[in-house]
Amino acid sequence: MAYLDIHSGVLAANASETERAGFIRRTYLHLGGAILAFVGVETALIQSGIAESFVHLLQGGGMFMWLVVMGLFMGASYVANNWAHSAISKEMQYAGLGLFVVAEAIVFMPLLYIALNKAPDVLSHAALLTLVLVAGITFTAFTTRKNFSFLGPVLSIGGMLALGVILASVLFGFTLGLVFSGVMIVFAAAAVLYSTSNIIHEYNTQQHVAASLSLFSSVGLMFFYIVQFLMSLTGQD
Repeated sequence: MAYLDIHSGVLAANASETERAGFIRRTYLHLGGAILAFVGVETALIQSGIAESFVHLLQGGGMFMWLVVMGLFMGASYVANNWAHSAISKEMQYAGLGLFVVAEAIVFMPLLYIALNKAPDVLSHAALLTLVLVAGITFTAFTTRKNFSFLGPVLSIGGMLALGVILASVLFGFTLGLVFSGVMIVFAAAAVLYSTSNIIHEYNTQQHVAASLSLFSSVGLMFFYIVQFLMSLTGQD
């Protein structure tokens, strides 16, 4: 389904070459800005000591604290996505992107703090692997120009299944491990392909903020599970 505001913009697939190129450029510039903002917020959280306190809080609160964090993140993601797709104002769209960046930084905080203390090299390796995979997927999407919107229902079902497994691991205290992280990397790759395809086929030329949020979410998911996968390989999970 196309995210098309009938009051402004035209579908990127139907726009002129200049308009389409401008939309794609704005989308990836906003993606870069979101990544830089994420790094800045994450760095501030870790250097300020908030990350360490947060990790201790989660460890002391047990499974219920993790469930609270997951619930708040899902709620924030829902609100952020709605704001980013708002036709009311650009300010609301940017507020949605900003909210999602902050929410993602908080959710990533325990994993990145632990990685920095136990296996700091993992983060640079994970970032490089994520960059290579995303670049390959992006190249595939733009060269084939195939519409991968059919992945939407598959990703929805897969996301619910993954969430169920994560909730079960929290409730029953078992470790998800290497295999789950590997499966989630494949899932994230499909999400990046889906988001990139939507940039080409499904968004209109005024929705670069919403498009960048979708892509940022998919890239972030891939990075998260690549970090977990590499930490499992090194025995630091």
